[in-house]
Amino acid sequence: MTSTAVKTANLAQTSKNTLKKPLLGVNIDHVATLRQARGVSYPSPLAAALLCEQAGADGITIHLREDRRHIQDADVYEIAEQLTTRMNLEIAATAEMLEIARKVKPFWVCLVPEKRAELTTEGGLDVAGQMPWLTEYVSKLQAAGIKVSLFIDPEDKQIAAAVSCGADAIELHTGAYAEAGLAGNAERMKDELTRIKQAVQAAQRANDKLLINAGHGLTRDNVHAIAQIDGIYELNIGHALIADAVFVGLEQAVMMMKSAMHQGI
Repeated sequence: MTSTAVKTANLAQTSKNTLKKPLLGVNIDHVATLRQARGVSYPSPLAAALLCEQAGADGITIHLREDRRHIQDADVYEIAEQLTTRMNLEIAATAEMLEIARKVKPFWVCLVPEKRAELTTEGGLDVAGQMPWLTEYVSKLQAAGIKVSLFIDPEDKQIAAAVSCGADAIELHTGAYAEAGLAGNAERMKDELTRIKQAVQAAQRANDKLLINAGHGLTRDNVHAIAQIDGIYELNIGHALIADAVFVGLEQAVMMMKSAMHQGI
């Protein structure tokens, strides 16, 4: 078996969730944010990715934004070459990003909405409003051997559209749930949690082979309730985990997040 075939087989194995607990995908974008703030060569996103893997991360997420505000093209290629788990490459559905994804061939591509002025992704992708384009885009990525996830709000119409597009997975946007917690609004937080649970159930009914991920704004304080939802395959967490790493180190931050996710499960 060639080295490429061995790596592909290993990736396929690590994509399986046999523990019936949500996997943890660590987003390392903000390691690159810190580097770009000074325009120097450190800290290294690659070194961060490898440390996260050693600490138990099940995959690494990076977002190559059109404005290249943090992750750079060279990071994508370098990280893809050395990961032993799976790369989840977040991109906007543009022609430029399609060509990059075809060259890199990450295990996953997650299509996300993108606005230049936003600090972070503000909501889910409007799949229902872009069906022809996204259906074709998903098909082209899959033809290159890449699995495709769509980052969407927990809404029935977006779930149905994602299934119709032929996506392999969806990632439910948990931002409203997280923001309610930060605002101290327990009632709204409860409502948003119910909304996410209902979205998971709707997705399972629509396609029982669809993988269901979730992420955005998740912290050690709010992640457990999301991780307990039956049917969640993977949680993608970045900002809060990198913030924890400032105080406890990156490896410890990964282990603490996994502990918060899986406590009692």
